[in-house]
Amino acid sequence: MRKIVLAAAAAGAALALSACSSEKAEDATTAASEAATDTMGAASDAAADTMGAASGAAAEAATAASGAATAAADAATAASGAAADAAAAAADAAKKM
Repeated sequence: MRKIVLAAAAAGAALALSACSSEKAEDATTAASEAATDTMGAASDAAADTMGAASGAAAEAATAASGAATAAADAATAASGAAADAAAAAADAAKKM
């Protein structure tokens, strides 16, 4: 982000100088063009970094969700086993009455 601001400031300064002298207009145009190219490169790099970070975060979230689903399935299996044990204990208790 700082690179973009600096490039824009350099382009503005170059254009301001070009207004003072017609000989410098061509140099100012070249400087502004180079600044715009640098700005586009910095923006492209920032976008690539952001996409990489988002992709990594999405992969981590998917892994966490998969782990949570596995834990939930294990808990459901354990609850089912506990319910079956409770039912068997209730049936044994009913037989003894």
